Amino acid sequence: MSTDYNYDEQGQFFPFFILTITDKAEHASNKCLELENTAPRIKSDFKPTDEDLIQGQKNKQWRKERRLKRIITVALGYLVMGWMIYLIMVTARTIPKLWDPYNILGISRSASEKDIKSKYRRLTLQYHPDKFHIDAASNMTMDDVNAKYVEISKAYKALTDEEIRNNFIQYGHPDGKQSFSIGIALPKFIITDGNGMYVLLVYGLLLGVLLPYVVGKWWYGTQRMTKERVLVASAGNLFKEYKDDITDGGVICALSSGEEFKDVLKGNKADASLGKVEKAILANNEVASSAAGLTLKERQTLQELEGVRRKALALLWAYLGRVGLGDVTLDDEKYEVAPLALAMDEAFVAICLAYGPLVSLLSAYRASQHIIQAIPPNGSPLLQLPHMTPSIVRAIEGRNAKRHLTVQQFMNMPEYQRRKLATDQSGTLTPQQYNDAVAVARQIPLLKVEKVFFKVMGEKFITTGSLVQFVAKIRVIPPGTANVPEVNELDLEDVDPDEGDLDALLGRKSSKNTRVKKLDATEIADSENSVQAPLTYAPYFARDHAPRWHMFLGESKQGRVAVPPMTITTFPKPLFDDSGRPTFNVQTVKLQFQAPPQAGNYTFVMHLVSDSYVGMDSKMEATLVVEDSAKATDMESEDEISEPDEDSLAGQMNALKTGGLSGPPPKTKRSKKAAVHESSDDESDTEGEAEDTSATDTDTDTDGE
Repeated sequence: MSTDYNYDEQGQFFPFFILTITDKAEHASNKCLELENTAPRIKSDFKPTDEDLIQGQKNKQWRKERRLKRIITVALGYLVMGWMIYLIMVTARTIPKLWDPYNILGISRSASEKDIKSKYRRLTLQYHPDKFHIDAASNMTMDDVNAKYVEISKAYKALTDEEIRNNFIQYGHPDGKQSFSIGIALPKFIITDGNGMYVLLVYGLLLGVLLPYVVGKWWYGTQRMTKERVLVASAGNLFKEYKDDITDGGVICALSSGEEFKDVLKGNKADASLGKVEKAILANNEVASSAAGLTLKERQTLQELEGVRRKALALLWAYLGRVGLGDVTLDDEKYEVAPLALAMDEAFVAICLAYGPLVSLLSAYRASQHIIQAIPPNGSPLLQLPHMTPSIVRAIEGRNAKRHLTVQQFMNMPEYQRRKLATDQSGTLTPQQYNDAVAVARQIPLLKVEKVFFKVMGEKFITTGSLVQFVAKIRVIPPGTANVPEVNELDLEDVDPDEGDLDALLGRKSSKNTRVKKLDATEIADSENSVQAPLTYAPYFARDHAPRWHMFLGESKQGRVAVPPMTITTFPKPLFDDSGRPTFNVQTVKLQFQAPPQAGNYTFVMHLVSDSYVGMDSKMEATLVVEDSAKATDMESEDEISEPDEDSLAGQMNALKTGGLSGPPPKTKRSKKAAVHESSDDESDTEGEAEDTSATDTDTDTDGE
């Protein structure tokens, strides 16, 4: 037996090979697409004054990330896949024919030995080389006749000769084990004479040039950048700026220490028009002592700096205060530094998590909100809405207001009051602008926590050292939403998965849609397709940003993070229907951590913080009750084997069954229905009386309830 290796000369399998490889590459490319490329958008016609500069920065970043090349590559990949599918459809495939003696002799499989011999004689007379007449009608040569005669003989022997028949049954051929060929799904021109040099050249370029370049670029990139994708030098500078009690404004000042700003402010840009920028942001206006909202301490920090960092911080404050600098170049730089500051803030969040204090972590999260929304740390959350300016917000809130209104508080006002504050005063919104602001507010995804609790999967009690799940039940209810339905109590429960569902038990996503069993024994479809929230409404931020929420547990007494945050980017159920109205679906979010080693009650504070919207964070206290392992085991044993109390209904029924009740059962209060039933059944036997008593007690208990 021999083995042959054959290349795909007819092109039967080569398209399948290329299609498979291209599909894998396309799948990997699509998975690399960011959330910003696939999320829906909040609808609004509002355009900021510097819309052209902001859009220009988006296009600049788009080119920098080589998204055009990525899109072209993906498009070419789909073209190749289409071409391969076309070749598969039009290429004639040769299917290997199985050797079948019945088919060769032209008889059925139920033919008798007599029929087989008779058919064989007729075919040998017809195709015997000495008797077959070669003519044009037969379309056969003498070689074909000889081959046909040999095939007929083999077929006959395979059905009559015992040894040949065994070969046919075992190997599928009368001659026994045959040679087989292995097809290589590559075109044969690769190894044809004259092409070897070119193939070798391609291999050399791939393995000797392209592969070392890709690996080297990846390696040196990882050495220069942290996992938050900022320079290692910038991360070192942020470590130096860290303080346990740092404020929101302090975080903004710390972010200016990033080395990335040196690429934006190269050469003389670091000092060019710095005085003009500082004059603009420090100027007094009718709303605050600083147009950009700087406090006295933040002013001092700015004046103590120099070089690139001072210019970067001044531009960042100008961006946060939405201060016009009167120069196209300066305004363009202002919008360019904001995304860099957001990247620095993500690295600063990682530093805060390493140290652990709640104050610094919350300040870092709020700094992200301010940067994305272009609002200074002491600015009003209403500035997130379109057409809102500091002067309009001050008129709405009142000139003597000590606290700012949140978007939720503004939208919860009665319609007539809200419209009056926003449109009737001088210098406020027009009716069209007001409608636009309200429409945007009603599209912002606001997360409302309905219930939180702790549990251990499959256990009644939480014992020391066990793996605890913190479960939060959340609904997305945009500000100002009317007719919010009551939450279904069944949706607030968390049912453990079946024992055989390994994907659910291990926290993995199933490869197919599953069904979730609810407490009322009904089942609902659970789709594995994650749903994204709309892109953050941030018209001044020169990037498309998908909103994220961070949920973590903190210890209020010590002021530290107890359980590190998990980031929520997608939801298992739809947030809005096709018409844009909220679905009010209950979403389940879980944190896992190990229970404390000591039994007792532990009070945590759940923080749910948005990275994109100001004033939409929430927190809720939750108490973790940890039982000692031995005590919990004893309690479970008592639940399983304890006898019912004698005075209870269950105790009386148990005594009647076991004969342990010496006297008549104690008199109980009877319902009228039971009394009528008993009087109409006086002739019942003792067992019947016992059944009536049971029915009476049950009815009484039900009525009592």
